[in-house]
Amino acid sequence: MTTTKEFENKVKELIDDLKSVCANYGLGNDGNEFKIITQVFLYKFLNDKFAYEVKKIEPKLANDNKWQETLSNYNKDDYEILLIQLSEGTAQIQPNHFISSLFQKQNEADFAKLFDNTLLDIAKLNTDVFSVKEDGGAKVILFDRVSEYVTISKRDAFCKAIINKLINFSFERIFNEKYDFYATIFEYLISDYNKDSGGKYAEYFTPHAVAKIMAACLVADKVSNVTCYDPSSGSGTLLMSLAHAIGEDKCTIYSQDISQKSSSLLRLNLILNNLVHSIQNIIQGNTIQNPYHKEDNGELEKFDYIVSNPPFKLDFSDYSSDLDTKANNERFFAGIPKVPKKKKESMSIYLLFLQHIMHSLTAKGKAAIVVPTGFITAQSGIDKKIRQKMVDSKMLTGVVSMPSNIFATTGANVSILFLDVCNTEDVVLIDASNLGAKVKDSNGNQKTLLSGAEEQQIIDVFNTKEIKEDFSMVVSNDDIKSKNYSLSAGQYFEVKIEYVDITQEEFKTKLKDFESNLNSLFEESKTLEKEIQGNFKTLDYE
Repeated sequence: MTTTKEFENKVKELIDDLKSVCANYGLGNDGNEFKIITQVFLYKFLNDKFAYEVKKIEPKLANDNKWQETLSNYNKDDYEILLIQLSEGTAQIQPNHFISSLFQKQNEADFAKLFDNTLLDIAKLNTDVFSVKEDGGAKVILFDRVSEYVTISKRDAFCKAIINKLINFSFERIFNEKYDFYATIFEYLISDYNKDSGGKYAEYFTPHAVAKIMAACLVADKVSNVTCYDPSSGSGTLLMSLAHAIGEDKCTIYSQDISQKSSSLLRLNLILNNLVHSIQNIIQGNTIQNPYHKEDNGELEKFDYIVSNPPFKLDFSDYSSDLDTKANNERFFAGIPKVPKKKKESMSIYLLFLQHIMHSLTAKGKAAIVVPTGFITAQSGIDKKIRQKMVDSKMLTGVVSMPSNIFATTGANVSILFLDVCNTEDVVLIDASNLGAKVKDSNGNQKTLLSGAEEQQIIDVFNTKEIKEDFSMVVSNDDIKSKNYSLSAGQYFEVKIEYVDITQEEFKTKLKDFESNLNSLFEESKTLEKEIQGNFKTLDYE
């Protein structure tokens, strides 16, 4: 019997094999490689999920070595009845779409065309369930023509190589596994395609430690039938961790992200984690300029839980003037950052996301947001106005300042803000900056890794509001006001004064030493004073 870890390694081998195929056909590190890898992986996953569900409906197929052939012989009506019984989130697939069917036809002429048409057929059959929407309403279907990224003469061979990698592997025995398995696989799958590539809208993969802490501190009690939202979702690490903490069947996911790549990766993440019912709520578009999720009356939709790791700096000068409208006055209550004359790329767009999130919480809403640590102590400007509202409205529940380099892609120090509209308790401030071990990843970037025990320490201290020396403090909103709304834990730690018992003689000796040192310094000062005066007298204009 193959263990979960062994199966995980087999999945990773499949991913490596697919990447090797791409490399052999000139697509290694190509901009389109991620589209091919993720789509082919998804095609395989949906195929095997279909097989798994069909065999549950009709157990006789489970022991049938030629079950695909048996299904192919079903009449149209019987097959339709079978499709109707499929569980939610299972793609509808016809017998000619099976990987085994393509495998048998791999030597036919124009095989690449057949391969591409198969993917497109599956996409069309499942448009309503699996399509991501653009903010204008257009649907982004599940698959593209993957062979078209290869030169014409090599397309048939390329698709043949792919199908031969897919045929000898099956996901079927692992579909009962939960979040941790798929989170690991997803991270491995996209590891080469979700990095800061220096582009305008670079995606950052939120570390699992950060995601786990955010979810565990937000969801301390059992809840159900709640909405979860991320206005800058990326590939969905935060949303998946939150959904897992709540229960995938007890929440509905909503998101928006300007990146087409991120939306595609999030869709894949939802499929892997049994959250297909939420795909219709995944929007590709600009949240700040054109927030998509609205009520029937045109007001922005409110959410029970919001998690976000928004971009910190981004040039939004092209549309910043469009944001200054009467309709946005309430949403951007603290103001809109001005366009600098230089370094427009340094505009603090996270301040807009923060305000948007606060505005998007229900009357019982909770939020966890990653911010640059500089935000928690800024003495003026929009930063302080936002903190003021958090504190004055008593919605701030806590702040966790994380170690440096917790994100390998950026050296920026980050903190996590926790909000609760219904908060009635004091605020817990945690300084976790000294935790973790410094390591270098495969790309040579230094990062800080938290151990499982350290992650749990942060979670436990936060949820119990425990005071720990030089680590955590619990303060009132009035305390925070008296510190100019600073949210840095260090400013609230007690100053320790150590008293040492000494004899009268020891005291006299120390005092004499101090006096001697002072006299020496005074004499040195007089000497320097004379030298400086003398140098001034020698100065002349030439």
